[in-house]
Amino acid sequence: MAVVTQTSWAKAVWPGVNKFYGQTYDEFKIEYTSLFDTSSSKKAFEEDVGTSGFGLASVVDEGSGITFDTQQQGFTTRYRHTRYGLGFIVTKIAFDDDQYGVVGAKRAKALAMSMRQTKETVGANVYNRAFNSAYTGGDAIQLISTAHVNVAGGTFSNRLATDAVLSEAAIEQLIINMGSVTNDRGLKINVQPQALIVPVALTFEAQRILHTEYRVGTAENDINALVQMNLLPMGVKVCHYLTSTTAWFVKTNVSDGMKYWTREDDKFAMDNDFDTDNAKFKATGRYSFGWTDPRALFGTSGS
Repeated sequence: MAVVTQTSWAKAVWPGVNKFYGQTYDEFKIEYTSLFDTSSSKKAFEEDVGTSGFGLASVVDEGSGITFDTQQQGFTTRYRHTRYGLGFIVTKIAFDDDQYGVVGAKRAKALAMSMRQTKETVGANVYNRAFNSAYTGGDAIQLISTAHVNVAGGTFSNRLATDAVLSEAAIEQLIINMGSVTNDRGLKINVQPQALIVPVALTFEAQRILHTEYRVGTAENDINALVQMNLLPMGVKVCHYLTSTTAWFVKTNVSDGMKYWTREDDKFAMDNDFDTDNAKFKATGRYSFGWTDPRALFGTSGS
């Protein structure tokens, strides 16, 4: 068990130190709230169960009865909340003799930073694994796929047929694809783009595409339709925890899609060990990230 002792922080007991540095830095603003819709939970896990809709109405001839349709239960997505925690121990001597507050109080700030970035990383990993068939959703298919399954039969896609680097034309094609999306029974649904989600490497290209009055990179005087039509009203969301430098995504207005469940908010506590009087600091939190309806996110690996 790792313990902070006076020996490991000898400088903290001597006068003359101007500054201890490296425990905390300025952080990025919270980003996972832009990637997921937040809900609270009071159970060990949450389940979303899909249902198929009804099909199109049929012609009813004079004197004939109408056709009766049916529904069926769809795929089940389970969100099992995971508990995360981290802590550190400081000996009584190291704590008592610390002249600068670096052994206890400042370490607590570093612990809070670790907890925040753990949550960001866990959430971003849903996107990082979006093209990985080892990580599947309720329909047993990866998040971004050309072959998502309908309960009533058939498949649908939330991925470009041919992966493409981020460009004005590629975003337009992805939005065009949204226009043909249907529900489980083949009825058209209004899927609208909301935000462009990119890694740091695509920050500037994304800004050029969505903040230029005319088409990007051409000598033509054509308008930038994405901008003029306000097709991405929530703009660009840069996630610093995405690992791919080429993959990009468009979050849509589909509900019950990208979900973050919080079962227990981050909590911080301190106590002393009875035998040693060592000070113990800990932080814990319990939550889950995932997706239910993959129509909530469209994307491409970018290459």
